[in-house]
Amino acid sequence: MDKLAFLLRPKWLVLAAVVLAFAFLCFSVLAPWQLGKNTSTSERNDLITRSVDADPVPISDVLTADGFPAEDEWRRVIAPGSYVADSDVLVRLRSIRDQPAYEVITPFVIDGGPTVLVNRGYVLPVEGTRAPEFEAAPTGDVTLNARVRQAEGTSREPVEDDGRLQVYNINPEQIGAAVGVDAIDGYLQLDDGQPGGLGLIELPQTDAGPYLSYGLQWLAFGIMAPLGLAYFARAEIRERRNARAQLADAMSGEPDTEGEAGPDQAGPDEEEEFTLPTRREKRARARAASRPTTPSNPRLADRYGKNR
Repeated sequence: MDKLAFLLRPKWLVLAAVVLAFAFLCFSVLAPWQLGKNTSTSERNDLITRSVDADPVPISDVLTADGFPAEDEWRRVIAPGSYVADSDVLVRLRSIRDQPAYEVITPFVIDGGPTVLVNRGYVLPVEGTRAPEFEAAPTGDVTLNARVRQAEGTSREPVEDDGRLQVYNINPEQIGAAVGVDAIDGYLQLDDGQPGGLGLIELPQTDAGPYLSYGLQWLAFGIMAPLGLAYFARAEIRERRNARAQLADAMSGEPDTEGEAGPDQAGPDEEEEFTLPTRREKRARARAASRPTTPSNPRLADRYGKNR
């Protein structure tokens, strides 16, 4: 066990703590984070794929007292009703085809049912980031073909800019309170060519993304970090063993003129501390350095400068 005593030194304890903390984060936070994103992306892609091939259904078939079920997201529905006039809201900080954009949200009253928010599409800013003028939603009864979407969380409070109410997320509770309507949870995203539609928001790509490979990489890092620590500890043990063996060889050919080793002097099998060499050690090292090189080591001697 004395050979492992150096592992109890502060620098090795700190290194071990950092490595173990990193490995714990890899297994408990980083890998589950990426693997969870892979799972949610796969589920979303399945819902989108099923919705593309399915026929639209009446909105009453998917509407519940709490809004739209999560398993019905992206499903195509038919919604008869009318838009609420003068209640448009702009969603800030959106990107359409790598361009900054605003999305336009307008409340919609379903015939014989509740009020739901409708994402009418997008408009591009003008003069930098200023919101443009856009066509108002039609009045009177209309029938919409749209896709069911889940509500987003909230990040910041609504703001008013250029006379228009603007938000950062599509959250029915927040938007409904801002415009004075009681909107159900979730919203509708218009298909192409619908009444009140603006720029069409295309469906997301259904590729799996890199999340699975990222999650597996974090798992690999969590395994490799402790193994790396073990490798360096083993290398340190090997170097210390070689150093003790070389010192023992050098001292074996020198007669003991200083007397027997005292209780405070380290023997060849004990852990060496970094102390100033004694006169005996100096003579031993000088004697070893002055030995003539043999035919088997002239190249090494020249390489490491012992003949220079």
